[in-house]
Amino acid sequence: MDTDEVFTIPNAISFARLLLVPVFAVLIATERDGWALAVLFVSGASDYLDGYLARRWHQTSRLGRVLDPAADRLYIAVTLVGLAWRDIVPWWLVALIALRDVVLGLTVPVLSRHGYGTLEVHYLGKAATFCLLYAFPLILLGQVAAGVGAVAEPLGWAFAWWGTGLYWWAGLLYVHQVRLLVRDDAARARAGLPTAASGPSSGESSSTARADA
Repeated sequence: MDTDEVFTIPNAISFARLLLVPVFAVLIATERDGWALAVLFVSGASDYLDGYLARRWHQTSRLGRVLDPAADRLYIAVTLVGLAWRDIVPWWLVALIALRDVVLGLTVPVLSRHGYGTLEVHYLGKAATFCLLYAFPLILLGQVAAGVGAVAEPLGWAFAWWGTGLYWWAGLLYVHQVRLLVRDDAARARAGLPTAASGPSSGESSSTARADA
């Protein structure tokens, strides 16, 4: 991290993206798909811009590392629920994607109990998020433009199936990493060695866990 400051321009852009989420939700619910796609375009452009500025101005921060994926997940969730509400995608797909996040949420107290923070996102998780970020806007585009929609909608569904599969694959890998950390801690405790939660070496162990993830 370059800075611990909260009030930076990249973080302000990320906050603006988050503020557009309820606007986007209303546009989806009221079937103003053209405007909804415009908001998605602005959000995508700002996502690139805040990352570029953070790197160029050396303003990458812990808050920024949280805000960006949070905004991405919110846009995916709102788009998915909105399309399911309008019977464009099935509700079981919403449940399938949500269940994966519930499973990963259950690992947070386990990691905390063993002295670890959340593990870094696996590259498969990043690939899955990339697929889902494109999938549902493309499916939405299929409802707006007749000519372009004939190509956009099937392409969107292809991204959706690939993204969902990768999403679960990355989630299962994450759970496996948590299991290995817990098993390693148990082995160290039986051998009388320090664990991540037991003292001065916790910082070293925790950073190693994040790097291995």
